[in-house]
Amino acid sequence: MISSTSRIHVLDPRLANQIAAGEVVERPSSVTKELIENAIDAGSQRIEVEIEQGGARLIKVRDDGIGIGEQDLPLALARHATSKISSLEDLEGVSSLGFRGEALASISSVSRLELISNAEEDPRQGWRVVAEGRGMEARVTPAPHPRGTSVAVRDLFFNTPARRKFLRTEKTEFAHVEEAFRRQALSRYDIAWVLRHNQKVIHQLPPGVTAVARERRIASLLGKSFIEHARYIEREAGGLRLSGWVGLPTHSRSQADQQYFFVNGRVVRDRLVAHAVRQAYRDVLYNGRHPVFVLYLELDPDVVDVNVHPTKHEVRFRDGRMVHDFLYSSLHHCLAASKPVDDGQQQGDEQQDDELQAVERPTGQADGLVNQPSTPRWQQQGMALAESPARHPGAERVRRFMQGYQALHPDHEETLLTPQPSGPSANSLNATEVREAPLSMPEHDATVAPPLGFALGQLHGVYILAQNAKGLVLVDMHAAHERIVYERMKNQLAAATGIDAQPLLVPVSLAASRAEVATAESEREAITQLGVELDVAGPETLLVRQLPALLAQADPEALVREMLEELARFGRTQQVEARIHELLSSMACHGSVRANRRLTIDEMNALLRDMERTERSDQCNHGRPTWTQMSMKALDRLFLRGQ
Repeated sequence: MISSTSRIHVLDPRLANQIAAGEVVERPSSVTKELIENAIDAGSQRIEVEIEQGGARLIKVRDDGIGIGEQDLPLALARHATSKISSLEDLEGVSSLGFRGEALASISSVSRLELISNAEEDPRQGWRVVAEGRGMEARVTPAPHPRGTSVAVRDLFFNTPARRKFLRTEKTEFAHVEEAFRRQALSRYDIAWVLRHNQKVIHQLPPGVTAVARERRIASLLGKSFIEHARYIEREAGGLRLSGWVGLPTHSRSQADQQYFFVNGRVVRDRLVAHAVRQAYRDVLYNGRHPVFVLYLELDPDVVDVNVHPTKHEVRFRDGRMVHDFLYSSLHHCLAASKPVDDGQQQGDEQQDDELQAVERPTGQADGLVNQPSTPRWQQQGMALAESPARHPGAERVRRFMQGYQALHPDHEETLLTPQPSGPSANSLNATEVREAPLSMPEHDATVAPPLGFALGQLHGVYILAQNAKGLVLVDMHAAHERIVYERMKNQLAAATGIDAQPLLVPVSLAASRAEVATAESEREAITQLGVELDVAGPETLLVRQLPALLAQADPEALVREMLEELARFGRTQQVEARIHELLSSMACHGSVRANRRLTIDEMNALLRDMERTERSDQCNHGRPTWTQMSMKALDRLFLRGQ
């Protein structure tokens, strides 16, 4: 409690800086990040980071940048002193990583900080600066140093025991430091990086701007499996440019620890970005799993505000809706190309130089498309078998929609929900008949084999065995057909004119907040286009009068609240589409070919051809893989051939 005799007074510089350090300096990794960002802004070509005892004892960052002249060193440790901006106009279009001029002052107030720098080519011209005393007075002395700057932070939180006791174990703190280093190393491929811990080299990354060098760096920092299971993306529209690597849905993780997003070279963790990515992966990711990606968004600095968070981890876009839509559509189209690619194209790639092969992709893959030959020699009709899902909840609503669609489009030949005979076929090949099957299978030219090859038979009525140019292909026939049926249903729904709506017999009244009511009024047109009729009945009351026909049995309150929340936060909502797709996905699961269904060789090949034509066919509707490849080399190793 403040005494009545207390007078307003100015805090001394050290105490003010220690308070500010609470925002800037959370742990050793925070210090590492700030020092590295200063080194990057200095135009460095090589940055070395040395850590001892997880950063609690020593954090040292050395660069070969432009350095700091003797006359500027006294201000280097002063609060709110910077060379990067001088006016509001500079701040609105800032492109440097640091700009507030408070990091070094805050760090020096809770540690023993020493800065040595040289702005000249002569290594004898360096100078050393430290902040001493209660007033944080800067003291400058000569200290030989090559061109560039070295900052050593020793005994972090030595004078603030309450903060020091919150530090974790050395292993944990270094893991955070390494993650901070990893983010910065992924932001600038043209800089050479070195990280040491307790005199041991952990990372030594040479510079490189070629695609090969970038992929090597990613493999070094995130593991080879990341690059092996990632798709490169590069798209540009409306002044926005997105590039980087997107992990395939089958290569997901149990936690969101390999998600890196950079805006104009600055690593950020933004809710709008996270939502766009989550929506793009919604249809293909296994429940509870997290995607992996390293993505770079470039746009005009004037349309993004980086000064909205003390640690600069968040940004604000002037047109967040446009950015969200661009990210979502780019990733959505890229992931849609997740299907078997043309073996002929792959063979062409393999004949290229080894380094180019590691990064060059077939034309069209960069923007989410996979080229297929215009007249492939393996043309074959698609698979039309399905089993009746008549007892599935909502089946009648979907059936009526499909019948209406067929009536409007009589030329459409694909049949999705037509019951087919499920008895055994004389030409099918199941597991019990493999031993008696003839060794000579249908002859096909291996040099022109399609991506998934040609079927050989079935295994226990569950898996299809096929042979392609690379070796053996195993296909989960139910999972594969489930995705095919689902994608066809979605395409037919998208081809229909609008969303079929159904008025409610009794309008549903919702108690809403004033913010929700305001969103309902401002986004009325967008809500109506989704087949939902929402009226404002009072300052805190909404009436739901109409829902999409396919969601007639859905919970109106839950659906509307989720829609309004997304519209308020991101300017877009996909709740209606997501709910409809959930129903279609469930219908596709029940309407696709089941396990133990005996297929003919022609039916198996038809399913393989459908997989090659269908978007996202590498995963089923639940995110599980639909097929896998075993190369001849892998099979030879398995049976010790050639050893």
